[in-house]
Amino acid sequence: MQIARTIPELREILGDARRTAFVPTMGNLHEGHLSLVKTARTLGDVSVASIFVNRLQFLPHEDFDTYPRTWDSDCDKLQSAGCDVLFAPDEKALYPEPQTCKVHPDPRIADTLEGEFRPGFFIGVCTVVMKLFACVQPRVAVFGKKDYQQLMMIRHMVRQFALPIEVVGAETSRAEDGLALSSRNGYLDKQERIQASQLSATLRSVAQAVRDGERDFAAIEARATMALAARGWKPDYVALRRQSDLQAPTSGDALVVLAAARLGNTRLIDNLEIEQ
Repeated sequence: MQIARTIPELREILGDARRTAFVPTMGNLHEGHLSLVKTARTLGDVSVASIFVNRLQFLPHEDFDTYPRTWDSDCDKLQSAGCDVLFAPDEKALYPEPQTCKVHPDPRIADTLEGEFRPGFFIGVCTVVMKLFACVQPRVAVFGKKDYQQLMMIRHMVRQFALPIEVVGAETSRAEDGLALSSRNGYLDKQERIQASQLSATLRSVAQAVRDGERDFAAIEARATMALAARGWKPDYVALRRQSDLQAPTSGDALVVLAAARLGNTRLIDNLEIEQ
């Protein structure tokens, strides 16, 4: 695996690669990230992963300074997954001057759900992804469905800017008890880790209610929210939305249920597409 620390180094390594497949990450890698890299290897002639903890997408009270940096372990994992190139710029390399030009995504998608509770988050996400796309110039980019709203935002951005990139959504990797793999799972203590599977179980119960024919979506959402709260969670939202654009569902739409809730000091998100 070759490692590039600067944009010129990356471009020299990639050279004349015709079909680069790209997986952007913030490091602290787990099996979910590695599954994305393995998918990317099947979709291009060169697989590239990036590690960059993006300050722009953290709110002032969030965990930018304490976000786990696990460089040696990450490199070992990427190499074992068959990654060809790792792009690991520092802030000066990626943002050599203040990043005053930013991507402001469609507020219909960006200002709901995660955007409501983390204002400005998707501006930071879209800006760094656009810049990484400019550096890597991939033909394929692989994102996990675990961050479903992010996937929708990136697809919308690529479409709006006519970028020559195929955005592939990979299925969420889960632990045996159903918990979606996430870097922030490491913040959970032993008892919280046992309780954490309740989030995916709640999503499954919502999906089952829809499949059983219930159509009072607000009542289903409220019931699920109360069930989490009764178990000691602090839910931000449990929401049924259209898969296509995350807007409020209408009759016949393919649906997804999304949730975010805090367990102790750890905020977890998850989602489940509903097949009817």
